[in-house]
Amino acid sequence: MDRMRRVADGLIGLSATIGAIGLIFVMGVILIHVIGRALKMPLYGSEDLITMSMIIIVFGAMALCDRIGGHIAVDLLENRFPPVMNRALDVIAAFTGAVIFIALAIAVYQSSKLSILLNHSTNLLQLPKHWFQYALIAFSLVTALGMILRGLDRMLGIDARPPQGTGR
Repeated sequence: MDRMRRVADGLIGLSATIGAIGLIFVMGVILIHVIGRALKMPLYGSEDLITMSMIIIVFGAMALCDRIGGHIAVDLLENRFPPVMNRALDVIAAFTGAVIFIALAIAVYQSSKLSILLNHSTNLLQLPKHWFQYALIAFSLVTALGMILRGLDRMLGIDARPPQGTGR
């Protein structure tokens, strides 16, 4: 289990790093586009670049957000439940999240096959959409793996989240 957690943490770190690179890229595109607009020469295709990069930014960071416990949690009744029930609810939430991300990966995979068949691409730059769909699939599966491991950890009574502020 410890080895699987190290592998998952490595994938989560890689996913978050790719998401961070995507964020830096989008900031650069926006900066160039704004300066270009001021000079009456906007960056052609910036909308395509930003839209496709948002997939990388959002889904690249999703696994890290789950790993450090950054998702929104409503704990109105948590103090009223016994610890065993709270732990069971944590396990159910983790496995439900994993199922949702696996279902998302399957749906996007089906969509990517259609994108290849119909040669779907972005509007201006004609970037093939299936590459971004593949990235979304990979990020979703990494997130699902992290959620499954979190569920297993909670089943065993382990709080394997890293200390806040470390990012890992």
